[in-house]
Amino acid sequence: MPKPLSLAFDPIARADEHWKQRWGNVPSMAAITSIMRAHQILLAEVDAVVKPYGLTFARYEALVLLTFSKSGELPMSKIGERLMVHPTSVTNTVDRLVKSGLVDKRPNPNDGRGTLASITDKGREVVEAATRDLMAMDFGLGVYDAEECAEIFAMLRPLRVAAHDFED
Repeated sequence: MPKPLSLAFDPIARADEHWKQRWGNVPSMAAITSIMRAHQILLAEVDAVVKPYGLTFARYEALVLLTFSKSGELPMSKIGERLMVHPTSVTNTVDRLVKSGLVDKRPNPNDGRGTLASITDKGREVVEAATRDLMAMDFGLGVYDAEECAEIFAMLRPLRVAAHDFED
């Protein structure tokens, strides 16, 4: 967990005041800055929880995705698509999971150029333990109740739709 800043003022609110004086009222500047700071905070918190398992949150997400598949395996291209990351990132993530013994890779028999990633028994054990720990700390969102978490999800959804993450 990162050391708390414990500033005597909200630096984003202060920046918003300066922004208004210099360029006018642009609420989206304070919103994006808050979202980016929240991302930093949450990523640091969840990474600290999964680190003892030899994971980052990105690697954890890949393991979870594999547990969601019927056979425990997916083509690398599907992993990238579903995690919404570049193929290079998927390769790096999966290769690290392979090195840790949490995932195996093999040629995809249905696609001569493709590769399948499959979760190992050790990977299933690790993802279950890490998930218990993440759920115990509410994925870093314990300051919000269930209704507020649903509101956050609903508020961010139009942004994801506009980015064409999926068809609405």
